[in-house]
Amino acid sequence: MTPSGVDSFWESAETVERFTGKEPDVRLQEILDAFSDPGQVRVLDVGCAAGRNTVMLAERGFDVFAIDGSEAMVARTRERVAGVLGREESERRVRLGDMEDLTSFADASVHVLVALGVLHQAATESQWTGALREMSRCVAPGGRLLVAVWSPRSRPHGESVRLVPGEKHLYEGFHSGTHYLVEAPLLDSALASAGFVPVVPTREVVVETDEGWRVTINALYRRTET
Repeated sequence: MTPSGVDSFWESAETVERFTGKEPDVRLQEILDAFSDPGQVRVLDVGCAAGRNTVMLAERGFDVFAIDGSEAMVARTRERVAGVLGREESERRVRLGDMEDLTSFADASVHVLVALGVLHQAATESQWTGALREMSRCVAPGGRLLVAVWSPRSRPHGESVRLVPGEKHLYEGFHSGTHYLVEAPLLDSALASAGFVPVVPTREVVVETDEGWRVTINALYRRTET
C-alpha cells in the first residue's frame, strides 16, 4: 500500500465512523476506578482515534490530553470532547501529533499513558523506539502505561502478514499500511529497557475479524522510580 493509501485509510469518513462506534476500553476503566480525585490525574491518550477513551476520561473529570496523527480523527475527537468540556478546552486538549514526539508534555508529567493499538503503527524501528523513549520520559515514577499491540501471528485479512525484506519486525499485509510487530516477551523486554515493569502478566487475546483473526497483546506497566 502506498503512503497516500495509508493516509486515505485513516482520513476516510468510513474509518472515522467505525472508530467512533467503539466502546471505551474495559481495562482502562478498571485502572481509573483506583483514583479518588480524577482532576489531579493527568492522562495522555496517544493515538486517540475517534476519542472512545478520551471522551470517557473527560466525562469522568480526569485531566485528559490526547494526540493522533490523523486530522480527521482529531477533528472527530475534538467535536465529541467539546460536548463535555466546551470547544476551547477540546482544542487545547486534543492535538494533532506523532507518538514519537511528545515534547509538548513535560518530563514525568503524565500519571496514566494510554497506548492502545498505536505502537504497532510505527513505520520504522526508529519511530517505534522513539515512541518508547518519549513515553518513558513523560510518565511519572509510579505512573501507568496501558498498551495493546498486534502480534505478527495476526491474520486480519485471512492471509499471513509478510515480513518486509531486510527488516526484523516490520510487516506488510494490512489495509492500514506496514506495522511494527513484536511478541509479548520482546514487548516486555523493550519496555523494561525504557523503565517500565509489568503490573500484571502480559497476555494475548485472539479476536475474529471479517476475514480472519487478530492476535492482540495486552500489557499494563508501571514506571519505575529511576
